[in-house]
Parts: sequence; structure tokens; C-alpha cells
Amino acid sequence: MAATTIGVFDSGFGGLTVLRELLPLIPGAHYIYLGDTARLPYGSKSQITIARYAVESARFLESQGADHLVIACNTASALAMTEIRDAVGIPVTGVIEPVVDAARHRHPHSDVLVLATSATVQSHAYRTQCGERGLRASEKACPLLVPLVEEGWVDSPITRDVIRVYLREALADCSPQAILLGCTHYPLIAPAIRAILNELNSQAEVIDSARATAIAIERAIHVPPTESAVPASFQCYATDSVEKFARLGSQFLGQPIPLVDLLDLGG
Repeated sequence: MAATTIGVFDSGFGGLTVLRELLPLIPGAHYIYLGDTARLPYGSKSQITIARYAVESARFLESQGADHLVIACNTASALAMTEIRDAVGIPVTGVIEPVVDAARHRHPHSDVLVLATSATVQSHAYRTQCGERGLRASEKACPLLVPLVEEGWVDSPITRDVIRVYLREALADCSPQAILLGCTHYPLIAPAIRAILNELNSQAEVIDSARATAIAIERAIHVPPTESAVPASFQCYATDSVEKFARLGSQFLGQPIPLVDLLDLGG
């Protein structure tokens, strides 16, 4: 019997934090990760283009045998979920609903703060999802954090200074009970975010979208007992430099990526 196969898609590297959480959570599964690195950043593209790119990637993962699809990309989750679900015949989970549901469960009818990229904030997808669940959301665009994380400056004083500025600005306008990490890069700097919240006298709980998404997938997928004793496996595809993906991606995944296959999805 073939292992449960889970496709994980992102425009780049950040979705590897979701895969990082999934690997120990669902033993026996096989993961296929696709980073559309040749066409990032998605946030600067039109909704029509984002949907086209995401659908192409989703169809590829389905063609490779994925039983469930994880859209580990906030931009695609915000702007292309309807098109993705219409295009494939397997269940699809994005990264927005799980973290909002986690916030609702832990802090019902409360104020929350969403930290995200400019594109995700401009979509107001988090605000909409929070409003539908009785949460009052403030959104803060943090455009400098992704390049700092990709530069490897996770523990840098510069990164902490940038986080401090963003949080001071955001907390001047709201008093949240929870902070939602609305970008899959941000779990790598979650400890710094927690430390600076404490420094700023905020008791807000930081809710990690990667972890929340992985838990949602675990609940949605029934893994046969025969698979539960087998370690999870994964393979990676990238649409641009496989060497760069393996080098930078290993920081996000927390382990070496021995092989990355190059995939051409066109322009």
C-alpha cells in the first residue's frame, strides 16, 4: 500500500517551515514540496497571475500523486484558494484558516494582531477570516522581515530592532490577546518576537501559522497504523536554482536537503 502523499506548495522557501512541523507530526507520510522560486515574489503580481501560477503548481503536485494539498503560501492562500480548489480533485488546506481557528479557540471574541507581508495585509484576508470567527483583527505589514530572514539574520540585533519598531507601531493602536504570524518566514523569528513583546509589556500569545497548519493537516488526514511506525520522507522541487534552494531551504527546514529537482513550469 502506497504511503499517504502530501503536496506542499509555496512561492519560495517559507513553506518549508510548514513542512518542518509536518514531518514529525504525521509519521509514514511522503511529502512533495514545490517552491516556485523562479516566479517569486507572488505579492507583486496581479490576482489573476497569482492564481494561474498557484493552479499550475497545484496540478503538478496532484499529478505526482498527492492525496492532500497544503498551500503553504500566505499570498496564494489569500488570493487563489477558490481557483486552486476548483482546479484539483483532492482536499486543499491553506495557511490562513488554521491559524485564525487556533486564535478563535484560544482567545474567543478577542482582539488579535496579524503580522504579515504587505501583499497579505493589502488582501485583508486575515481580517475577513477573523471577522467571520468573531475576532477583531488589526493588521501590520512588516516588509523588511522576509529579506532579513532569507539573509540568515534570524538572531541579528538588526532584525530585533526592526521587529521592535514594527511592534511598537502596532501596539500603539491595539492591545491584542494574540499575535498571528501571517507569513511562513516568521516562525524562524518567533522567539525574538516573543522576547520583544515581553519587553514592551505585552502578554499577547504568539500563534505560529506553520504549527497551526500542520496540526490542522494532522486532524484532517487519517494515517493507517501500518504507516505510523515509518519515518516521514520528502522530496523537493524548485523552479529556479536548485543549489540555492538546497542551501537556503535547509535553514527553514532545520535539516539538510540532499536533493532538489529542477522543474520548469513555464513563464
